[in-house]
Amino acid sequence: MAVTSEATTVWVGDLPSGSGTTTLDSSGAARLAVSWAARSEGVAGMTNPEELLGAAHSACFSMALASALATFGTPPQDLQVTAAVTFAPGTGITGSHLLVSARVHGISEADFERIAEDAKANCPVSRALSGIPITLEATLA
Repeated sequence: MAVTSEATTVWVGDLPSGSGTTTLDSSGAARLAVSWAARSEGVAGMTNPEELLGAAHSACFSMALASALATFGTPPQDLQVTAAVTFAPGTGITGSHLLVSARVHGISEADFERIAEDAKANCPVSRALSGIPITLEATLA
């Protein structure tokens, strides 16, 4: 069964001085302020599309990795995944870097790295981001 998720942004003003609010409509879980300054300069208290994309990528990869590790017979005790999505004004999104720390009992480093690479390549958000480089730094804690 397919699930469609929605978010809405209302923007007021031009790009440099305007701002907006992004609402996660499907869940109602968040209402977030956005602006060009937050996107191009990093303003505290506001988000940007790349941070939201990073949230999606880290959550999706975490689920894919947890599933793959469990299928391998070594479910994770816990995973910490950060997705660092880079934006360059004038160029666009230039990459996503996944930084993973995992506690997994009974797995070799080689098996863990192989499974993490496979999860990186096959999680749905990674596949949606196929037009940018995705890098992975995964370690067992």
